[in-house]
Amino acid sequence: MSRISEAFQKGKAFIPFVTCGDPDLETTKELVREMERAGADLIELGIPFSDPTAEGPVIQAANLRALSGGVTTDRILDAAAQIRECVAVPLIFMTYANVVYSYGNTKSSGTEGGTERFLERAAKAGIDGLILPDVPFEEKEDFAPACKKYGIDLISLIAPTSKQRITAVAKEAEGFLYCVSSLGVTGVRSEITTDIGAMTSLVRRAADIPVAVGFGISTPEQAKKMAAVSDGVIVGSAIVKLIAAHGKDCIPYVADYVRTMKAAITD
Repeated sequence: MSRISEAFQKGKAFIPFVTCGDPDLETTKELVREMERAGADLIELGIPFSDPTAEGPVIQAANLRALSGGVTTDRILDAAAQIRECVAVPLIFMTYANVVYSYGNTKSSGTEGGTERFLERAAKAGIDGLILPDVPFEEKEDFAPACKKYGIDLISLIAPTSKQRITAVAKEAEGFLYCVSSLGVTGVRSEITTDIGAMTSLVRRAADIPVAVGFGISTPEQAKKMAAVSDGVIVGSAIVKLIAAHGKDCIPYVADYVRTMKAAITD
């Protein structure tokens, strides 16, 4: 059984997201360690990209801060390997197709090997999954074979507009299904009106795969509500806001937040 599967066997999963290198990689490494101690069951590590189309202003700003600070994919892969040495929870990279496809490319190497090079390094670093929000289900074969080769789950997304496709996506899903709770980009929402229960019911009729809900969740009340109709909750923007507010001093604030959110979904 994979680390991702094991994480969902333990009950409702809390999955925090951080942008690697915001405010710097040393803080990122300590954040991951402390989030695990605070109860995180899986952790998403965002690899910054200059044009993060699925992200709202909070995570876009984090991408820019990290990139301006000199973070590179190579440095993030090195940091991930160091993180893996001291944490046991599943680690999932979230980034964009171009970051993976163009990894390590030079004029002489061409573009075909970028995906293989990236996934080989990610696997050696102990990464368990990969989320590419700009790759639709119909185009996943550009990445799925290499993910399979290196033992990394390619995590699929379903959205409120996916109703006709949810069954097909669920049947081929790996690791867990990322259920996008709201249309639009990432960011805190005051209210989530999507019928998540109906979406998870469709998934469960099609496949035995965990469903975790993300996009817009920020409060313990929202987390509890979403966890009641799914297998886990993903939170990004609310955590990135804490990091933006406190910089290198953010670690206790984020740890307290993770502890509170984990408690909310396990009550």
